[in-house]
Amino acid sequence: MKVLIAGGAGYIGSTIASACSDAGITPVVLDSLVTGRQEFTHGRVFRKGDIADGPLIDRIFAEHPDIDAVVHCAALIVVPESVADPVGYYRANVAKSLEFVGHLLRNGCTRMIFSSSASIYAAGADLTVDENSPLDPQSPYARTKTVCEAMFADIAAAHPLRVLSLRYFNPIGADPKLRTGLQLRRPSHALGKMLQAQEEGVPFQVTGTDYPTRDGSGIRDYVHVWDLATAHVAALRAFDTLLPERGAEGGAEPAPGSAPGAATGAATINLGTGTGTTVRELLDAFNEVTGTPVPAVDAPARPGDVAGAYTRSDRAERLLGWRPRYSLAEGIRHSLAWAAVREDMLDGPA
Repeated sequence: MKVLIAGGAGYIGSTIASACSDAGITPVVLDSLVTGRQEFTHGRVFRKGDIADGPLIDRIFAEHPDIDAVVHCAALIVVPESVADPVGYYRANVAKSLEFVGHLLRNGCTRMIFSSSASIYAAGADLTVDENSPLDPQSPYARTKTVCEAMFADIAAAHPLRVLSLRYFNPIGADPKLRTGLQLRRPSHALGKMLQAQEEGVPFQVTGTDYPTRDGSGIRDYVHVWDLATAHVAALRAFDTLLPERGAEGGAEPAPGSAPGAATGAATINLGTGTGTTVRELLDAFNEVTGTPVPAVDAPARPGDVAGAYTRSDRAERLLGWRPRYSLAEGIRHSLAWAAVREDMLDGPA
């Protein structure tokens, strides 16, 4: 099997590429390197460019006519940045994705796994969600993911395209073999801020302290990035069972074991651990792993931040045979191990 990974030089995309390689699936990486790193493409087939570049997509498929599927990870993802620059986010995440799908269809590629986000949900009173929970995205970033899912479903209903949207919760950690990790020296998420606070010898800011959680801080479902990557391998293996090809009129009955939504060519699966961890609890776990406690100070919520949620769904296990392998502590340890080698692995600042 050969798979095109759009955004395959980023944190998650490069980890998916490694998991594919380890599983005997050949990755072809496409990345503009706006946020991705060329170092993460070493030893892989790599084309630098934009997903909206039709001639480039045509060349890739001409060179690799045996591409079986696409994993679409290419996106801008920083919530406060999306609040400040919604035009840039809608252009990069929505407009270019529309162009990309048109190029895929022109080249006869009809299988796509889309990197979506659990940030699109409206969490229930208990802050849990499943794939049928109502959607209520609270930032331009989250809304771009919602728009893309709806757009892809509309296209899949009218064309041979089949789209499996994997709704990620909150990735942490690094490739356990330390081939790749977070490329940013100053990541914006909570664990990255803890690493920064430890490095600089300053308190960690708990941004948002009056959420309806057990300790007032935001709650998240922290899933190891390698677990996310192996879920993509499972999805690639099971794709035609989950989303079987439809007849010429698009009305074929879905096969037994297919995903909900298979009849319309679009389906969704949550990828999380099923455990909610508050920011304060994450800091406690971080301090326990490091043995060098980082103090905390309360701070206002950032633009676009929400209380958060965690999954109660077992759909990934039922349909993909996937369940997370790594614990929160292991994710923290791998993040620390990657931070220790990051400067040696990357050629320049980011």
